[in-house]
Amino acid sequence: MDISLLDRAIEEKLVTLRDVSWEQFKGIEAQLIDNRSVRLSYLSGILEIMSPVGLRHERVKSTLGLLLEAYMKVLGIRFYRSGGFTIEKTGYASGTPDESYCIGTDKETPDIVIEVIITSGTIDRRQLYKPKQVPEVWFWKSDTIRIFHLNDKSEYEEVERSSFFPNLDPNALLPYIAMPDQYDAVQEFEQFLRSKLP
Repeated sequence: MDISLLDRAIEEKLVTLRDVSWEQFKGIEAQLIDNRSVRLSYLSGILEIMSPVGLRHERVKSTLGLLLEAYMKVLGIRFYRSGGFTIEKTGYASGTPDESYCIGTDKETPDIVIEVIITSGTIDRRQLYKPKQVPEVWFWKSDTIRIFHLNDKSEYEEVERSSFFPNLDPNALLPYIAMPDQYDAVQEFEQFLRSKLP
């Protein structure tokens, strides 16, 4: 496979390769280490290569993160933003969430990872984080937010609200994510939150 072809993509593209060993995956990852426009996900022999990460993807990710941070700041919830670092189980899974947060205390494994899905792939992205027991995986896709919580059987089940933010209806975030001006969106959301405080 000619890795340089990925650099010439005009819009967000997703390539799926099967029967890729962990060693082969690590070799490809090493070749692309300095290319920030390429994102790799690996799960049990399946490798997904996304390139480039599009502007819409980054705007939704950033706005959703800023809104969550505004919520936590207004309500006085201590949090630590971990960003999009690679979470992996050697030999089996490797994924990089769009954003991640530790709630209450800083931890090696984040409490929440956020995935913005513009182009769907083959890999069930929840399975990327299960080996590390990430408590919650949030997905934004097609103007919808879905939250999956890791239950006591170590399976992700869909829930209506985050266990970390039981008073936050995730649907309340959607109109602000859709606003064309990110700054105004965050400001208006903060005003909305403050108006609800006793």
